[in-house]
Amino acid sequence: MGRIVRVKLEDLPPISEERLREIEAIPDEDIDFSDIPELTEEDFAKAVWRPGYGKQQVTVRLDRDVLAFFKQGGRGYQTRINAALRAYMEAAKKASA
Repeated sequence: MGRIVRVKLEDLPPISEERLREIEAIPDEDIDFSDIPELTEEDFAKAVWRPGYGKQQVTVRLDRDVLAFFKQGGRGYQTRINAALRAYMEAAKKASA
């Protein structure tokens, strides 16, 4: 399973004032959007509103080997467990639809 990497804005290296001025000076027509697919009305029609998911602290009993597997990836093992459970939930919902 791949690692989940989260980055906080405050962890990003600062951008110098000079670099910000350079970026702001780029005319819109010089910005390359070729690698960004254009959004259509159909895309927006398929959009699903998902309010922020709140976390709930729970106690779950897991087999030792299952917990060891997720912990071997280091920090973020609870996030990886949550991602695995979410993937299972989404697949089960899709299968029952």
